[in-house]
Amino acid sequence: MKKRHNPDVLNCLANLSSDEVFTTPSLANEILDSLPKEIFEDKTSTFIDPCLKSGIFLREIAKRLDKQLVNTLPEKTKRIENIFKNQVFGIATTELTSLMGRRTLYCSKKADSKYSLFDASVNESGNIFYSRSNHLWVNSRCKYCGAPQDAYNRNDELETYAYPFIHKDNPNLFFDMKFDVVIGNPPYQISDSGFGKSAKPIYNRFIEQAKKLNPRHLLMIIPSRWYAGGKGLDEFRNEMLNDKRIKKIVDYPEAKDCFPGVDIAGGVCYFHWQRDYEGLTEVINNWRDEKQISYRKLNEFDTFIRFGIASNIIKKIRTKNELTLDSVVSSRAAFGLTTTVKAKETGDLNLITSKGEGKISSGEVLNNKELIPKWKVLTSNISYDHAGQPNKNGERKVLAKLFLAPPNTVCTETYLVIDTFDNQEMAENLEAFLKLKFTRFLIAQMTVSQHITKGRFAFVPKLNWNKKYSDNELYSKYELDSEEINFIEKTIMKME
Repeated sequence: MKKRHNPDVLNCLANLSSDEVFTTPSLANEILDSLPKEIFEDKTSTFIDPCLKSGIFLREIAKRLDKQLVNTLPEKTKRIENIFKNQVFGIATTELTSLMGRRTLYCSKKADSKYSLFDASVNESGNIFYSRSNHLWVNSRCKYCGAPQDAYNRNDELETYAYPFIHKDNPNLFFDMKFDVVIGNPPYQISDSGFGKSAKPIYNRFIEQAKKLNPRHLLMIIPSRWYAGGKGLDEFRNEMLNDKRIKKIVDYPEAKDCFPGVDIAGGVCYFHWQRDYEGLTEVINNWRDEKQISYRKLNEFDTFIRFGIASNIIKKIRTKNELTLDSVVSSRAAFGLTTTVKAKETGDLNLITSKGEGKISSGEVLNNKELIPKWKVLTSNISYDHAGQPNKNGERKVLAKLFLAPPNTVCTETYLVIDTFDNQEMAENLEAFLKLKFTRFLIAQMTVSQHITKGRFAFVPKLNWNKKYSDNELYSKYELDSEEINFIEKTIMKME
């Protein structure tokens, strides 16, 4: 008899966007494997997904409980009743996901229907909660999620994206009970009504709210952009880096390795926070079909360094106690010229813009006029890579454009001024240094978004620019071993 193939429909769901991504069954089970086995052998253990979409986490939890509770609750009917009534709970993100979640968990969009796996007398929602929430506007922003009133003050026909779990001061009000495990894949961002497709992260608010439940275990999968902070994530990053209860971080530098077909700049990760744990964090990097495992203090630097081997390289460099390049790199708009400033046909200075070169009057330069007669090393403020994404060979270029600007030349904020000099040779030596794999590797450790800022140069040593350096010379100077050198060489592409 030919074996029938019954595909899991949850493997076939198309993601509507890269903001709310559906978790695959294989990924859900990988995350659940982080939990101790005995938690599934306890008929009193409780689980909640506070950002439920497809219901995959609850379904896989229920399957594990059904298997592991056989000895404790041998009768199938009583076992299923205990699981669905007392152990698994969810808070949906929208009305649609509440229906989808019930269909996944109970095999019926109504928990009390005759088709439901759960026969006990319950309401149609079962343990999956959803009710339309509203934003609380304070000074034109939502008190809970920061959404702008002009974008999300909507009528009843439109989705508000006021996610129920984070739109309450006390998350315990939903079920008024303690949970052993909080697990989920929260929405990632929400529009902030900024320029273009500007958006602000929102996943951090789900994590902050989940900790208020004080569970024994908290597991969530989120974008990795929090590693370097920025865009409202600085406080969240600092809290995460200094939380010794984070037992494990599993990192995917390329999001497609975790969510096939989804492009999430900077990659994704999931973490396991354990209330009663305190110690080093196990960091697992899934990189090019390889796993790199390290055990670290997350707060060893002001930012989170993705790879353990990169952390070791930076520590070696820091033993030299040298100044770093961020001490001289310009802040945004070094000459006070925004991207809207256009080059003219006449003027006493040369102007470099994103659209090309032209002229400008020195009277229009607002800042750092003393730098005008100097040689300047410039780089684009947008990275070459798509927010840290390597090419098909696993290599990054990091810096998009790098060039010298002679005296009497200025630029708009499209470019950063790395440093300035009185003579051309020193500027050329710095330019050559920035093209080295060693240098761009260090910049890359701080670059998990598309923007290049002065803070990205915090690990790059500031050397004497009277001479030109080579990668091999710097590998020797900082005593890098063959494994560390090989890692730099294979992850950073050559720059001419």
